[in-house]
Amino acid sequence: MPRYEYRCRPCGSTFELNRPMAESSAPAVCPEGHEDTVKLLSTVAVGGSASAPASAPSGGGGGGGCCGGGCCG
Repeated sequence: MPRYEYRCRPCGSTFELNRPMAESSAPAVCPEGHEDTVKLLSTVAVGGSASAPASAPSGGGGGGGCCGGGCCG
């Protein structure tokens, strides 16, 4: 089940709720009982490295371009 992050406007606390996607935009009450909350946008962390694509050659060479560094025309 997805986890959504919310911020309470009156007390400023941030809290998370596990709820179905169909209820993602439903009002949320903070743990202190305040009803004036807003859903925050969250980023998703995905494992791996952004330094080089898996298909990149591992050695010198290369420039990129449409042919991976070869002569295109």
